[in-house]
Parts: sequence; C-alpha cells; structure tokens
Amino acid sequence: MAGNMDQELSEEINHVFEDIYASNDPNNDIIGETGNFAIDVQTRTPKSSKVWKLNYLEAAIYLQEGENNDKFYTHPRSHEALPAYQIAHNRWFHVLDLVAAVLVLLLAACERPAVDFLKLPVGVHGSLEILLLLVLSLELGIRMKWLGWKVYFHHPRTVMKTCMLCIMLTEAVVVLIRQTNHFRVTRALRPIFLLNSHYCRSVRRIARQTLQSLPPIFDMLVLLMFIMLIFSILGYYLFSTVPNNPYFATLKDSFISLFILLTTANYPDVMLPAYNDSRFAALFFIVYLAIELYFVMNLFLAVVYDTFSGFEKKKLRKLFFHKREGCRLAFKLLTTKKDQKLISLRAFLGILEYFRPDLSRKDGYLMFKALNTKKNGKLSLEEFYEIYDFCDLKWKSTSVEEELWSSNFRHPCNKIFKALYWFATWKWFDRVIYLIITANFVSILIETIQFSMKGMSVSSHTYNLSYTSIAFVCIYCVEAMIKVLGKGPLEYFTNGWDLFDFLVTILSLAGVLGEAYYDSFYYVTVLRPFRLLRLFKIKKRYRDVLGTLFMLMNRLSGLVIVIILVYYFFAIIAMEVYLNTDLTNCCKNTTVESYYAKSNVTQGYYYLNNFHNIFISGVTLFELTVVNNWYIIMEGYAHHVSEWSRLYFMCFYIVMMVVMNIVVAFVLELFLFRITYRRAMHLEDIDDHLKLTKEISLSVDEKHMCDQPDSIMLGDHIFNQAHSPDISTPLLYRGERTRSKEDFSLRMYQDEVMAWIQEENHEREDVISGLEEMRRHRRSTANSHNGIM
Repeated sequence: MAGNMDQELSEEINHVFEDIYASNDPNNDIIGETGNFAIDVQTRTPKSSKVWKLNYLEAAIYLQEGENNDKFYTHPRSHEALPAYQIAHNRWFHVLDLVAAVLVLLLAACERPAVDFLKLPVGVHGSLEILLLLVLSLELGIRMKWLGWKVYFHHPRTVMKTCMLCIMLTEAVVVLIRQTNHFRVTRALRPIFLLNSHYCRSVRRIARQTLQSLPPIFDMLVLLMFIMLIFSILGYYLFSTVPNNPYFATLKDSFISLFILLTTANYPDVMLPAYNDSRFAALFFIVYLAIELYFVMNLFLAVVYDTFSGFEKKKLRKLFFHKREGCRLAFKLLTTKKDQKLISLRAFLGILEYFRPDLSRKDGYLMFKALNTKKNGKLSLEEFYEIYDFCDLKWKSTSVEEELWSSNFRHPCNKIFKALYWFATWKWFDRVIYLIITANFVSILIETIQFSMKGMSVSSHTYNLSYTSIAFVCIYCVEAMIKVLGKGPLEYFTNGWDLFDFLVTILSLAGVLGEAYYDSFYYVTVLRPFRLLRLFKIKKRYRDVLGTLFMLMNRLSGLVIVIILVYYFFAIIAMEVYLNTDLTNCCKNTTVESYYAKSNVTQGYYYLNNFHNIFISGVTLFELTVVNNWYIIMEGYAHHVSEWSRLYFMCFYIVMMVVMNIVVAFVLELFLFRITYRRAMHLEDIDDHLKLTKEISLSVDEKHMCDQPDSIMLGDHIFNQAHSPDISTPLLYRGERTRSKEDFSLRMYQDEVMAWIQEENHEREDVISGLEEMRRHRRSTANSHNGIM
C-alpha cells in the first residue's frame, strides 16, 4: 500500500515547493492545524492549496502508520525527512531488502560445509556476503536520515540490526583477507535480517509474541525440570544398584534417561532392567509419567494457550487504539479554523489521493457517504475512526434486485445462464453430488482392498484407465462447469468452498489422467482419494475444522517461517560444531552401536543423520522434532564427539516443544474462536459473516458530479437528501470486502470494545482536567507573585 502511493508522493513533492507562491485562491479555508511538512510554508502562505496538499500527505502517512502498526515516534518530523521516508517505504526498496535478506540466508548452502553442487570459492561467497550486507545497510542509512540519530538509537530492532551488520561485515572482511572460513557461529543470527524486512511483519509479530510469552512458559519449564531432577535423584538411589542397568548408573545417566522418557522415545526399555529386578519398580515410572507427561505437559500446553490467547486480546486492543490514534492525528490535519470538529468532502478526497491512490472519485465519494452516518455532509472524528473498515471496499453498481453476472448477455443466453444459476444453487444438486462422492469412496475402497490382497508391488502394477473413474471425474468436471457458468467466475473463485471443490476436482482429474500413462506416472493415482475430501463439507463440525484451516493459512505461513528460522539457527550451530563428523560404524560397545552399523540394513542408516550441509541438517532436525528414536541421534554424537553434545539436542527439543505448543495454541485459539463466534452471533456457519457489505445509493446529480473530472465535489448532496429526499430512482452501489480475523474479533467483543473506548475517554478527560488544573495553579501563582511585587 505504501508503495502504491510513493510514485505520486515523489512527483507531488518535486513541484510543491516550485510553485508554492503561485496559488492565490482566496476561497481556500485556513488550516486548523499545520503539519510538520508544511510548517515553513504555512508561515509564508497561510491560504496556499499546497499547504493543504502537504497536510493531506502527512495525514495519509499517519493513517499508514496506524494501519501498519508503526510507531508514531518514527513519523517524519519535517519535509526534509520526507524523501528518505518515501524511499524507505517504497515497494521496490522493500522487495530489494527482502531479496537481500533471503540471499544472505541461502549463502549457508554455498559456504563451508556447502552443498556439493552449490559450493563456491571463498572469495566469491565472501564478496557476495559483503555486497548483500551493504544492501541491507542501505535501509539503516536511510532510517538515520529520516529518524535522526536520537530516535534511531531508541529503536531496539534498528539497533540490533546495526550491531549484527557490523559484526557480520567484520567477519566477512576477515574471511576475504584470510581466504579461508573460520568458526562462524554468528551466521545463525542471519534470520534477524529477514524478520526485520517489511514483508515479514506477520512473522515478526509471531516471533515477538513468542518472546513475550516466555516468562510464564519459563516458569513451567522450571517446574518441569525440577520434578525431573527430583525423580532423577530418587531413581539413582533406587536403581543404581540393579545389575545391567545403564540407565541409572550415575545421577547424570538418571537425569538423561528421564529426560528422554518424557518424550517416551525410550519406553519401556528404560524400565525393563529395574522391572526385571522388582515388579514394584513399575510404580516409579508410572507415577513419573503420570505427573510429568500427562499432568505437567498438559498444564504446560494450557499455560501456553492461556498466555497466547491473552496476548491475542491485548494485541487486538493495542492495534485498535493504535489505529484510532492514527485517525486522530490525521483528523487534526484535515480540519479548518472555522470548523475544527468536522472535515469536508474535499479534505477527505484529498487524503485518499495519497492513502488510497488507486480509488476513483466515485469510490471516494461512496466511502465518504458510507462513513457519514449523520448525513450532514461532513465527517466527525467518531465517523472518521471507521475509515479502515471502508477503505478497502470494492464498489460495484447494482440494482434493487441482485443481478447475475450474465444479466447483460443477449437472449437466450441470459435465460440459459439464469437457469444454470438456479440449478447450481438448488439444495438437491449438492445432495446428489454428495451421494455420488460417497459412491466414489466405496468404489475406491473396494478397488484398493482387492489390489492390496493380491500382494503385488504398487510400482509393478499396470494401472488401466477404468470407465468408473472416468465417469466420476466427468461428473465432477460437469458440476464445476455448471457452477462456474451459473455463478460466474468472480463469485465462484472468490468463495472458499467453491475454490476448495475446484482444486479437489483438478487433483482428481490429474489422478485419472495419470492412470492413462500406465507405469510412467503410476504415483499420480494417489491423487484419486483427494476427491473424497469434499465429504467433509457435509457435517458442521468438519466445516469448522476445514474453515479453521482456511483462516489459518496466512498465519500458519508465518508460523512455518518461524519454525524454518529456528531450524536455520540450530542447523548453523550444528554445522560449525559437528563439522566433518562421520558417524558410520561409530559408537562401538554402546547401546546404539547397531543403529550406526553400515552392514545393518534392517535397523541401521542412522549414520545418515548428520550436519554436512544446511539441507541435510534440516532433515536431521526434523527427525529430532518428531522425537521418535531421537535419543539415538543424540547418543551417537555424545559417544562419538563429546558428552556435552547432549546439551545441544536437549536445548533443541525444549525450544521446539515451546514452538510446537504455540502452534497448537494458534490452532486451538482460532478453532475455538470460530465456534464461540458462531454461537455468540447465533449463526449456522461463520462464513455467513465472511463478507463486509455496505450499500449506498447515489442520485443522478451525485453520479454526474463523480463522473465529471472538472466538477467540484461537495457534500451538500448528502445533507440535502437527508432533509428533502429525492423522488427519482436512486442508483445503488454495493461495497464488499472479506472480513479479517481482527474484524471478527471486534465484532464478537463489541461490548468489551465499548468499555475500552469509555475507559480511554475517561483517561483522556482526567489528563485534560489535570492539565487545566496545573494551568490554573500556575496562573494563580503568577498572579500572587505579581501582587507581591
């Protein structure tokens, strides 16, 4: 959004000061409050339209900062800082910064230890690193110009990025001078650059929210480890004397064994030697697992969920008031001295030229009319607060009766498409399709059971294209065609469930076409069962599950990136610490020897779990995340490299346990939110509120005013219509957009939101009354002092 307005802003600023004295319109209103950009100009030409334009520009930046959750103390303080601000918020500059951050991360594949086919000479990857770091430092230099050094060094994220750039540039220069790689564990901090980029704001919010959730999580981890330590001491005293029991031979072995037991990866092996000695030994392990695994770990998840959901509401409130503050600051710059509580249509359209430059005059007028609930032709601050809800509405003309996309087609095509629309929305049409899908499910199940009972290899089987498969897929394709032609491509492909059906149909078609290639693409036939996913639309609970998945897509992508960055951090550390470590046939005379024997083709292959490059490291770390037999990898490095290696693997497990619990909290919070919202709003399906819709009518005069570029835009039409309704047939326009999670939350918590607003108003009144009291006190003190004199 910021990038869209930057081109207009740069062109405007270039000629604003060239003809600043050229405008001498006596009808211009005197500005109520002059912005930072126009302060010098205001003193010379208080009625200049150019001053208004600078105020529009600054007000648009305030709205941007409210929308993007940018700190207001980073707002440009003068028009001299504006060019730097524009460059830093240019779309192409954001893309350049993102590309540089990603390429810096990918350099790990070219540096030691490198992927074989991506390996680069030290001089090449060292030079590339310096170049990319210099590109990343451009943003810091521009920030210094725009913020000033005082604000610059009070911005924690900027200071952190500056320190990391200095360290990494120094290291890269040392690598180039020495022409060899050294121990560089600081490469693990490269994800900071990606988190700092503009397009990773959602990832940054998740990372920040995770860090903010750490204090209560850390308390639970201390409790978890404390109970584990108590049982470790108890286990050492109980089982250290049991013969042939290596799990509790020392206190260290006891703690490690119980740590692994928490993941159940070594159960029941860890219990069996003691259980062989005494059957009562089972009580120790039952009590330990009942407390640690089934109570404390579930309590840990509950604490994570409670902390996370609490932060979600706090974040909602903070963002809500941040946007209101942005509106308040922008509103002050749009008022006149004559009327400081209302803004005119001209001022509103002026700010839209910079805030939403792609909107037409008609769209801007429709938005203004939608916001102006008092119908007086001017916006109050309370009405202006709603601008974020309406600024992204897509307006289109409609009539009193809803028109189909094919209404303007010639006869008889319009009748045919209308009939297709009726048939596509007929409830029995979907029911018949569900019956066909169920029959398809039974067909696939019977066919698969018959094939598996033959005991044949999947790859050696010849997949002949059956008429049954063709028939089912043809029905799905015909159904999709009927819905696309009946509803129209726009409505069909913007509906989540229709899009889901279309993708499943495409996968089904790909599966059937794959069968036509016989052995060449036999694996494509696994796509056939995907068509059965459509059955999950039938039951409400399944719709909630899939609806949660759809709503989670954007947020889950941020979580996936966070997990990848955590992997990257630990992968770089392991690549440096375990450089050139080969575990083939290692760990002789240990409990894990057989797992690393190359000759053991049934139980071995664990020597493949290494850290020889960034991608193999990622696979190894994923195996550790799954936790099944993860301790075998840990023990291999502990026996072959150092006992202290266990610290690395244990820390990784704890960090991933926290991260994965936050992922679960994300899913739980959104799933429960959907159900709670549906019940609170008495809805059958939350998708009924998916669209925010606003209908506005325009008179013929209003439409003519919007369509004529030279006509003066006035809000008087709104006032006149409210007091003397137009008897002519109005032209209806509908604005629509998809509601976000924030919209749903504000709607569900509307009572609490009203309480927040009242609380804020009381606080503001208290501050104002306090300032007035201080002013009166100073005046009385000054008067008494003058009387004494």
